[in-house]
Parts: sequence; structure tokens; C-alpha cells
Amino acid sequence: MYRLAAFDMDGTLLTPEHRVGPETLAVLKQLVARQITVTFATGRHYLDVQPIMAQLGLQGFLITGNGTRIYDRHGQCLQATDLPPDIAEAVIHSHWQTSAGMHVFRDEGWLTESATPAMLQAHHLSGFGYQLTDPRRLPAFGNSKICFVGEHEELQSLLGRLRVYFGEQVDLCFSAYDCLEVLPAGCNKGSALALLSGHLNVTLDECMAFGDAMNDKEMLASVGHGVVMGNALPQLKALLPQLPVIGHCETQAVAHYLAHWLRSPHVPYTPV
Repeated sequence: MYRLAAFDMDGTLLTPEHRVGPETLAVLKQLVARQITVTFATGRHYLDVQPIMAQLGLQGFLITGNGTRIYDRHGQCLQATDLPPDIAEAVIHSHWQTSAGMHVFRDEGWLTESATPAMLQAHHLSGFGYQLTDPRRLPAFGNSKICFVGEHEELQSLLGRLRVYFGEQVDLCFSAYDCLEVLPAGCNKGSALALLSGHLNVTLDECMAFGDAMNDKEMLASVGHGVVMGNALPQLKALLPQLPVIGHCETQAVAHYLAHWLRSPHVPYTPV
């Protein structure tokens, strides 16, 4: 029996309209009733995730900022990791020959130079939004991650330049097709889940995890049972061919999969 279940949010637990469906909410409450620890592992900010959980009446552990922050059920920060100041300063102040927008995340919020109203739709449940500011005026310390948002082909080119410049000093990943993230080296959902499971005296073999994007790769690969969404990025499916692939987030596939597992844990699952 698995003792902990970790869920990515966008593209996994949430529908394309960025909502938690009723079937999904019901099965999450069943997990809690079975004394299975529920953890939400997301690229979102704590100020974005916590209000959503409160609205749903759920108390789970939170891995936010793609592993840069870990919180207990009561909102107490268990672990915080920031980009080293010299790295953050280099990312923010260098000219990367890209039109992609830069977004900086700090404990106080989401900061960016240009208004992008379309991005706010994903945060309608919490009301979380960006603050307009010149990133070059931000302190070099206290920056958990920096994201570039733009066309995928342009971000692929930017990825190459960032790798050449920083080498192994940072982690780089696509949290979505149009979002490239610069994270502290060694910081990802998988490493954060390892820290959290140790804190809870749970082994990774006793964990299951669900995800759809490249920022879920380490988490899915490290647990006893990783599950890939049918709508996952093709790169993720190609990297983890050994893991089961279920249905689409639009049809609340996580809920269907877990309902089957709770009912018949030893019977193979057929995606609907």
C-alpha cells in the first residue's frame, strides 16, 4: 500500500479550465480518509496554491515553485531554496537575445516587467497575479526561480544559450510548452519529495506521483509508482516509457485511475 500520493496541478489534477473537478475532489478526500498523505507538487507559488486548497477544504503538504519551497499542512515552510545571488543577478541582468518575457518569483510574489493579462486566467481560483516592476531593480538574493515565457522554438534556442553560460550551476526545465524555468541546481520536485518523504518517515518506494510535464520527470522517476498523463508532453513520455499512461486531465483521469486503484489495487487499469 502506498502511503503518500503526490500530484502535479496544471495539466494533471486541474482541468484545462484550471479547476478541480468534483470526481477529483471526492477521490482526494478518499485518500485522506485512508490515511494516505496527499501532497501537491507544482510550479505555482505558495500564495497561489494555498487559497485553492483552502477553498476545496483540503489540507495537504505543498511542494511549490517546482521544488524551491516545501510546506507542511499548516503552511509552515519546511525547506526553502533560492538561486545563488550571483546566478540570479546574471540571469536578470544579462541580455539573452530573446523576446520571451521574464518572470521572477520571490516569497512576496510574482514580478514581471510587462503586463500579460492572458496569463492570469490560470490563477482565477486564487486571484494570484503578477506585480509590475523592473526585474533589474530587484535584490539579487531571495529569488526562488526565474521563468521565461514565449514561443517554444524561441525558448529552445534560449535553453541552449543558458546551458552554455551556466553549465551545471542551474537546473533548466520546461514546466509547460511555453515556459522555461531557471531553478537552483539540484532543485526539482523529485528532490523536494525526497526531503519531504524523509521528514514524514516515508520511503520513496511508498509514494505514488502523477504528472504531465518535464518539471515532473524527477518526481515520477523516483517514486514507487509514477503515472504519466495522456496529455503529457511527448518528451516526458519518451523519457519515461516504463511508466503507465492514463487519460486526459480534461476527463479527470487522475480521479478515475485512483478510484479504480482504491477499489481494485491489484487489477490492471485500462484508461477511459
